[in-house]
Amino acid sequence: MKLLRVLCLLIFCVTIPSHAQQNEVAKKFLGAWRLVSVEGNSPVRRIAYDHPTGLIMYDRSGWMSVQIAIKGDRKPFANGLGSGTPEEKANAFDTYFSYYGTYTIDTKAQTITHHIKGYTYPTNAEVNNVRWYEFQGDRLILTPAEDGHGGTIDRKTATYKLIWERIK
Repeated sequence: MKLLRVLCLLIFCVTIPSHAQQNEVAKKFLGAWRLVSVEGNSPVRRIAYDHPTGLIMYDRSGWMSVQIAIKGDRKPFANGLGSGTPEEKANAFDTYFSYYGTYTIDTKAQTITHHIKGYTYPTNAEVNNVRWYEFQGDRLILTPAEDGHGGTIDRKTATYKLIWERIK
């Protein structure tokens, strides 16, 4: 009985610090972040980001959302919102994406996983986007862990990263 108590106490002492660490990291993510830059090229989109703008948000209940305009000079439809040409609509779709869902954090692997519920690209709904994270002051650096073909890559072979700055 005494051995069982000691064992339980040891387990409690080992798991509490990791849980506390998890909570501290989770607190760092909370709030809204504006996109500062994208370094490298996305293998999924096969494009370079041209003066991107965007916003990513994480809330306490475990939900997140992200919106990114890939090109800074997106033009309005010539004949108004409801009457874009097929080319204008295709350009608008190709230069903007967003998704939302829940998120989980793995402090040991230093990753955050976005569990996507809705996406501008219907094919990507219900997938998981895994991102390595790094905090540098008021900046959050997210590096995608996907290769663009359904597989994963290691941090050294990642082709791009997104730099976010906390909105105060």
